[in-house]
Amino acid sequence: MKTLKVGIISANWGAFAHLPGWRAVPGVEVVGICTSKRETAEAAAARLRIERPYWDAEAMAADPDIDIVDCGTRPNIRHAMVLAALRNGKHVYNGIPFAADFERARELRNAWKASGKVAVVDAFSQWLPAHRLAKEMIEDGSLGELFGGTCILNISLFNQLNPHFPYNWFWQGGLGVSALRNLGSHALHMLLFLFGDIEELVAIDRQLLKEWRFPDGTLIKPQTKDFANLLLRFKSGMTLQLQVSWNATLTPGWTLEAFGSKGRFVARAPTFPTSRDTTLHAGTLGGAAFDKVSIPERLLKTPEVQMNSESEPNASHPMALAMHRMVEAIRGNGAAAPDFDQAWIVECVLEAARRSSDQRRWVPLDEIA
Repeated sequence: MKTLKVGIISANWGAFAHLPGWRAVPGVEVVGICTSKRETAEAAAARLRIERPYWDAEAMAADPDIDIVDCGTRPNIRHAMVLAALRNGKHVYNGIPFAADFERARELRNAWKASGKVAVVDAFSQWLPAHRLAKEMIEDGSLGELFGGTCILNISLFNQLNPHFPYNWFWQGGLGVSALRNLGSHALHMLLFLFGDIEELVAIDRQLLKEWRFPDGTLIKPQTKDFANLLLRFKSGMTLQLQVSWNATLTPGWTLEAFGSKGRFVARAPTFPTSRDTTLHAGTLGGAAFDKVSIPERLLKTPEVQMNSESEPNASHPMALAMHRMVEAIRGNGAAAPDFDQAWIVECVLEAARRSSDQRRWVPLDEIA
């Protein structure tokens, strides 16, 4: 079977987390790394033992020997890169947020549909062992009819600034980032995976921290929103509150709680959820006490990829599972997940939240097209 060759755009997070993920997938070889400058591309290729450096993403996309383009740069920059990859007949692994705004998301989805290629987004949380087990509990009826829940993803990124933190640029407006677009996209992919389609929502999306202060006294006045609250009503009838912030003081991290007519579960992680750190507690009416659930070995030790839930870097394990599913889809074995269709639905939810926050009203998802 043909080895699929991957080119990665980004020598930062792409090299740190995506590269180990790809290298854990059988039948895949990473042959290219792309940065914006020749000297950094050549240095990255040498350091990472990658055959081909690129300093032009369109040149990578046009290389006939590359099958998959992994694009993880800023959303406003990678838009043209993803379009170029699809135009050149490449399969695409795209970052989160999916796009810089709603109209560019539409353009990406349409280009993907026209290409006939496999395209996945880096919303890997549905591949975490605890979340996969929660999905199984929903599907086997352990919770019964779903009634309600709460999802919180609150992280402290900019309350005490580190001048070397690679995401300090999140203060800049117009680049397609916010707490809702970034953290909210990850959470919404999980909620769609677990609970299905959203029918309507009401939202508030705002900025809480008006100044970012560096240790040397330098101040930045951020141009992006750092806090959002959404009330989501799913087509199933379930209602769930979603709260996200990247400036949450003494962060509680990740909490996902759902309850139904028969039972309840809570998934937790101290910060952004990972395979190793995310726990699951559950209980059913008339059953044992609400307690920690033991995750089965089949979800922790995953022979389909050369990684397990304890592998480092920890984010690479669920990525590798998503990448493996993508490779199987390219080979004609099942569907990739989460794909650009799910990413488009998330973008529709984000657009509905924007309208709701601006107009102070419930917005049905049918209104978004």
